[in-house]
Amino acid sequence: MKAILIFSTIIICLLGILEIGLRLVVGFGNPLTYNTDSKIGYLLTPNQSVTRFGNRIKINQYSMRYDLIEESRKNITLRILLLGDSVANGNWWTDQNDTISAIIEKQLNQKLGKDKTVEVLNASANSWGPRNELAYLEKFGLFDSQTIVLLINTDDLFAKAPSSLAVGVDRNYPDKKPSSAIAEVISRYFLPAPKVPEIKEEGEKVSLNLAAIKKIQEITTQNNAKFILVMTPLLREVGEPGPRDYEMKTRKLLEEFNQTENILYLNLLPIFKSVLEPDSLYRDHIHLSPEGNQVVSETISQLIINHN
Repeated sequence: MKAILIFSTIIICLLGILEIGLRLVVGFGNPLTYNTDSKIGYLLTPNQSVTRFGNRIKINQYSMRYDLIEESRKNITLRILLLGDSVANGNWWTDQNDTISAIIEKQLNQKLGKDKTVEVLNASANSWGPRNELAYLEKFGLFDSQTIVLLINTDDLFAKAPSSLAVGVDRNYPDKKPSSAIAEVISRYFLPAPKVPEIKEEGEKVSLNLAAIKKIQEITTQNNAKFILVMTPLLREVGEPGPRDYEMKTRKLLEEFNQTENILYLNLLPIFKSVLEPDSLYRDHIHLSPEGNQVVSETISQLIINHN
């Protein structure tokens, strides 16, 4: 009986050490959570602050990856709103200071000097497409921003309609904290992934997403702000095997659309191709490395300076 008690005590102590280590070192047990929304589909739960894999992540009162803000600019000379998906958000692998929006804000404050104080807000979430971003603008407005930057990647032109089906089902979109760090590790790495219901949608997705981009431009114009559309390429588009036929056709359609609608468009594909080692710009086939974030941020910053 005494041996069993000693063994049980050792196991409990080891589990306690493991729990503390997973929480403090990795950040398990405290993932970002999501809220459902009837129009946006989902958005990050407001007022969160977590650390995952050593990276700090702050979500403000408007579900932005940004510090708390005043809805009106007040003493802010230039406010920019960046809309996007996980490329803009940076997810758990990007520290708050290394997101594209944070880098742009730092660069513009340095380049514009004492004459202007710049804020670059970041309204984004994993797997958002143009229709999610439009719904966010329609719900919250522009926050008195003078420039709206919509950052998309090639896949976003094929994004499905906003849906909340993944929230609370997909392990990447939890709606509540896990019971423990150990429980999160087991759920994430040792149990089968839950099946998320398929989103069924009628209509041609590219046309619907282009219509959403046009609506974002219209809202921006109605609020006397500038609209900039920026698109990052997929890794395969930069090198081999190159873009697929349907992607090339869609890119051409986007170019024609932008000309028709007179949209200020930044296509980052030629810039990425000019980099000596384009693989260094990516973490995977879509998401950018710190070097990729730097290239995107510098290019957007210069475009904003040229048009202000």
